[in-house]
Amino acid sequence: MTYKLSQRSLDTMAGVDERLVAVAKLAIQNTSVDFGVICGLRTIQEQRVLFDNGASKTMKSKHIDGNALDLMAYIGSRGSWELKLYDKIGDAIIDAAKEVGVALRWGAAWHCSDVRTWEGSCENLMNAYVDLRRSQGKRPFIDAPHWEISE
Repeated sequence: MTYKLSQRSLDTMAGVDERLVAVAKLAIQNTSVDFGVICGLRTIQEQRVLFDNGASKTMKSKHIDGNALDLMAYIGSRGSWELKLYDKIGDAIIDAAKEVGVALRWGAAWHCSDVRTWEGSCENLMNAYVDLRRSQGKRPFIDAPHWEISE
């Protein structure tokens, strides 16, 4: 089944780098899991609230300068946070990033500065990040809906 971005998702991407918008538009056509865009450009004030509440780890978010998107997976009309869905969406995002020619970092694999270089599934990429963080004695920060330009 081929999906398409809703007008709401398109509107949410206003002000976002055109390469990232192109990635989202291409990925939605090739994904096996429907998704929408729930966050694009973010103000410093919005970022402050997220940071203060622990939902973000930085005040230097790439959302502030239009270089990040957050996605929501959908099963029918219901939004879902199930990680396995974001793995599948991620596979389509990576393929689209390769086609568009833009380096991206995924919020479920912070250690990989350009997901286009990863050979394997997004599930394996996230597991590699989790394993790395645990080997360092640190807790992984999984933000699977988040994608950002890393150039």
